[in-house]
Amino acid sequence: MSGAASPPPADRHPDQGPAQGSVQGRGWKQPALIVLLILSILPEAALQAADLGLWSGAPARLRQLVYQYGAFWPGLLGDWKPNYPGQPALMFLTYGFLHAGLWHLVLNMMTLVSLGQILIERLGQRRFLLLYTLSILGGAVGYALMSTGITPMVGASGALFGLAAGVIVVSITERIDSREPGRLVVRALTLSVLGLIALNVLMYYVMGGQLAWETHLGGFLGGWLAISVLDRSISPDEEAGNRGESG
Repeated sequence: MSGAASPPPADRHPDQGPAQGSVQGRGWKQPALIVLLILSILPEAALQAADLGLWSGAPARLRQLVYQYGAFWPGLLGDWKPNYPGQPALMFLTYGFLHAGLWHLVLNMMTLVSLGQILIERLGQRRFLLLYTLSILGGAVGYALMSTGITPMVGASGALFGLAAGVIVVSITERIDSREPGRLVVRALTLSVLGLIALNVLMYYVMGGQLAWETHLGGFLGGWLAISVLDRSISPDEEAGNRGESG
């Protein structure tokens, strides 16, 4: 990969709170991507059906109820009472499979498929899922440490910024392995990181400040650390097998 990484879209703050070969086309042959797509699409599909009145048996205000139980709530790390045992810990994962609406989901899933296919070819299915999981956790940690409000957060973008970090690291590694001049490697890295920073600044103003940039930064750093370890653990035979697995 050269230049800026494919930009992940933004995590969103839901409005309501609690009571308190060619890479194209390979995604459908990759179990890891299919699992992540299903886990992300099914909740939003159910919520869309409820929002539109297409699910007659759905509770009133189902979306708000799901956010209460699955979104990331900074207050639960303080003195808020959780809705169920373990919620303060589980929300570090569950927030990443909920979205703030149909377009939020669509943009995130398009980015997941685009970045995921590149990384599965490099890492294989299991390491890719581990990278995705660690990036989700990194995004939650970033939001927990840096967010100053009590607004809930949902979205896969923490994980996606972790994948973007993974693509950048893989690209830089390949450039170094091919003995590309150091100044070109530094330029590619700088452009990639500056591109993601510019994207966040633009989205922050376009979305009127309703951008969980803390999640993006946490996911990016978590993904960078994870890929740095995971990529080094791949043997040449495994790498060849991963490429065949993705083709």
